[in-house]
Amino acid sequence: MEDILTRLRRGEVIVGDGALGTQLMQRGLRQGEPPELFNVDRPEVIGEIAALYLDAGAEIIETNTFGASPLRLEQFGLQDRMEELNRGAVEAVRRAVGDKAYIAGSVGPCAKKLEPLGETAPADVSGSFKAQVAALLAAGVDAICIETMMDAVEAVIAIKAAQAAMRESGTKLPVIATMTFNKTPQGFFTLMGNSVKAAAEALGGAGADIVGSNCGDGMESMVGIAREFRAHTKLPVIIQGNAGLPVQGEGGALTYPDSPEHVAGKAAELLALGVQIVGGCCGTSPEHIRAIRKLVDGR
Repeated sequence: MEDILTRLRRGEVIVGDGALGTQLMQRGLRQGEPPELFNVDRPEVIGEIAALYLDAGAEIIETNTFGASPLRLEQFGLQDRMEELNRGAVEAVRRAVGDKAYIAGSVGPCAKKLEPLGETAPADVSGSFKAQVAALLAAGVDAICIETMMDAVEAVIAIKAAQAAMRESGTKLPVIATMTFNKTPQGFFTLMGNSVKAAAEALGGAGADIVGSNCGDGMESMVGIAREFRAHTKLPVIIQGNAGLPVQGEGGALTYPDSPEHVAGKAAELLALGVQIVGGCCGTSPEHIRAIRKLVDGR
């Protein structure tokens, strides 16, 4: 397939996939269980979900490796299986999609507080991210997606760690970096107080190739967030929002209120702002991605 960045420079729009966690919960993932174990224990489930998103029209499929950095795996005692879990995730998706979609290696926050607010040294965080990215590169991903970051300092560490892993492996792949913002009376800010402007400048300055936002409280807010990104960066922008805020139903199950039609309607506003990669996050399904695909194809 043609390189992602080449297509974006040509002005194309690329459709991303949707939620993975909610899809895994529908297939037996229990609360508190590490989803990364599915990569080796039930890889056919990972492949099934990837195939559904491919069929819905997604061109970027993320791996089930959001929490597969060594530091994050420590909470489950799985840090020694880091390479196995990352490799299993990539192989499961590759078997399902072949070369019909780009495979993006998902890298989430390390779930540790960095010094001086916490006890984790930045060098340890960097080493953890670098090790995970190296494993993803060795397994054959097409891009690295550093996502759901709430601290610009950690996001910058992750971007630079990814670049270091690529230099050592002699590989150059696109680095996507997204942060999660909350709407406040003063505007959109991450949990650690980063504005969209500050995030855009930090991510771009660290060397990310594509920047934007994922997760959050729904696609409604994502329109405002995207508008700010477009005002503060010349890099391609990616938006992958939730299907609204979750509602707890009977038995404790969470449901997300925003329909595929609603999400696609907001996606139309995102495209009008110049967003070039649009997909979904928590609560979005293959049907949400199918609606976005239909919108993009009809432009």
